Amino acid sequence: MDKGKIKVIKKGTQTEVKVKVEKKAAQNTAREMVSNVTNWVSDFQQRKREETKQAIEKFFTQTPQPSGI
Repeated sequence: MDKGKIKVIKKGTQTEVKVKVEKKAAQNTAREMVSNVTNWVSDFQQRKREETKQAIEKFFTQTPQPSGI
């Protein structure tokens, strides 16, 4: 009589691999979200700086009005 092959699967081996893959995927997703938010904040700050710079230049570059004296 020939016996069939028996495949032994250890209980902890498969779950550890899944956990590591899921953890790395979650870390990558979190990194992408942080990167996106960081870029949004940088863009917002840059726009505000440009608007402020333009407003100051417009305010101070107006030709002075001569006084009536």
